[in-house]
Amino acid sequence: MRSITTLQIQYAHRFYGFKGEAQYLHGHTGTLTIEVEDTINKGVNMVFPCNEIQKIAWDVLKNFDHALILREDDPLLPAILKVYEKEGIRNGTPTNTMKGPAMETTLIRTYPECRLVVTKETMTVEGMIKIVYDLLKNSLNIAKITFTSGVNAATADFMTAGTMDRCPFCGVRLDENGVCHKCGYRK
Repeated sequence: MRSITTLQIQYAHRFYGFKGEAQYLHGHTGTLTIEVEDTINKGVNMVFPCNEIQKIAWDVLKNFDHALILREDDPLLPAILKVYEKEGIRNGTPTNTMKGPAMETTLIRTYPECRLVVTKETMTVEGMIKIVYDLLKNSLNIAKITFTSGVNAATADFMTAGTMDRCPFCGVRLDENGVCHKCGYRK
């Protein structure tokens, strides 16, 4: 069975090298749907608490919200950083409180202090699914991710890792020591 949750992300991007309207810098409201699969946890009668899926996902994805997402070879990238430096916002401002830790993977590098995400590939809906799966695959038993942005949508199914050890009281995944981070239950 599956637990399903949805998050919204506001972002700006462009398709560098693309011939069409998307070559211009523009913004979207993206809707991300994550489906987590496992057996029903008898203690709480659910697969996984949707608010916990959302919290786990948001902890790594909040750097994408209200961010500019550019491909690493986009000539706008150095220009944007230069303007941010000139305006004194390259290293953040006191009002930039919705940021997560800086991250670097094989697909992305985030600059949360200035709301910037740099990607290896063009940030399409398909690309966002690859990024999200890469960031969350070790935390959630993801069966499916769907991302919709404007009139564009993509979905991908994934092989799940099987049953995960979860708390009988909260339904959340136990850590490597068999402890629930939410209520302190120990296996």
